Amino acid sequence: MRITLFIIKVALAAFIFSLAFKNFADIAKGLEIDGFSETEKTSLGFPRIYMNDTMAGGQTIATQTLENGMLIIEGKITPPRGQLGWLSTVLPVANEGEVKDFSEYKGLVIRVKLKQGNLSISANSADIQNFDFHASQVVVPLDNKFHNITIPFESMKRAWSEQTPLNEKTINSISIVAYSLQPELVNFAIDSVSLY
Repeated sequence: MRITLFIIKVALAAFIFSLAFKNFADIAKGLEIDGFSETEKTSLGFPRIYMNDTMAGGQTIATQTLENGMLIIEGKITPPRGQLGWLSTVLPVANEGEVKDFSEYKGLVIRVKLKQGNLSISANSADIQNFDFHASQVVVPLDNKFHNITIPFESMKRAWSEQTPLNEKTINSISIVAYSLQPELVNFAIDSVSLY
């Protein structure tokens, strides 16, 4: 009886330690949101969503191609009159109506190659109701090479609303947005989006 109880305690302790170690290892290495190896789903198992400004009267068009573990987006932004034109790749991190707690991470890492256009990345919190999510411009040389861009959560700002801190405990998606105030070609490739 004592030996059996001892074995159960050791097994339970080993199990708890393995869970704690796995969680620590995930934090240490980061969490991949999307490595673009699956045709329709992110690394977290959620379908990607593609949107553009046509819902607001724009005429933006784009193609999304998955090739060799990269998402390649090419197109033309044609904004609605007097508004910003845009196209967005949304990477959900939770089921619809649910959120994910990313407070144990410091920010985002995007591996991107930019040939034409302007890019931003946003962490979309369920706390934000007016679509002015916390975002940061992705500044990349136009040199046709991949670059790892690190974006701390604390550096992400809202564009037109009151500046409030990002609540990392209520994230429901990450968005990569190409944008322009005038007609402009866009051409970029994303190799991965991760948390660090």
